[in-house]
Amino acid sequence: MTPQQQDTRPSRTAPGRRPISSRARISALAIGLFTTRGFEETSVDDIAEAAGIARRTLFRYYPSKNEIPWGEFDDHLGELRGLLAQIPADTPMADALVEALVAFNRVPPEELDNHRRRMSLLLGVPALQAHSMIMYADWRHVIADFCATRLGLDENDHLPQTIGWLCLGAALAAYEQWLADPDADLEALIAGGARTVANGVGSLSRVS
Repeated sequence: MTPQQQDTRPSRTAPGRRPISSRARISALAIGLFTTRGFEETSVDDIAEAAGIARRTLFRYYPSKNEIPWGEFDDHLGELRGLLAQIPADTPMADALVEALVAFNRVPPEELDNHRRRMSLLLGVPALQAHSMIMYADWRHVIADFCATRLGLDENDHLPQTIGWLCLGAALAAYEQWLADPDADLEALIAGGARTVANGVGSLSRVS
């Protein structure tokens, strides 16, 4: 639930995260401070000082402290939406969801340590857990919209919304296992959880 080093255009064969930008750099610096000092103990001024920018400038990148650990999440959602849009219509919806979930959560090896710190914060800090519900809702919207189109339903209908929640649950369960076990393979966990959801989704058909 998450920055690629190469081409930023959505790709079914080489999804990835864009090069370090100002937003990504600020987020990485903040995650380091939050991890060593504590989230509540780290102020916006501390982050701005570490980044070498003014407090006012920092707020141009992030409107609140709670959003900083999420980095370029909005951009990644756009990539997810683009990835889903590129999947051929004849690809079963269940397979498309597995492909998208694995691609969205794929992290380059050199970024795994920082990503682990990020997810430890997002899943472990109470203030961030509350804010995460807002971010998760945007993520679920992308999944639900794709499924609704495939099923001939409205994105707010019960079935697409249910699939969105199931996909989110599978991803979060994978991250909890990954954080608990340093030797775990994140991509394998995501793929396994996604396939479990897909086994149920595979029985669905378009509403006539």
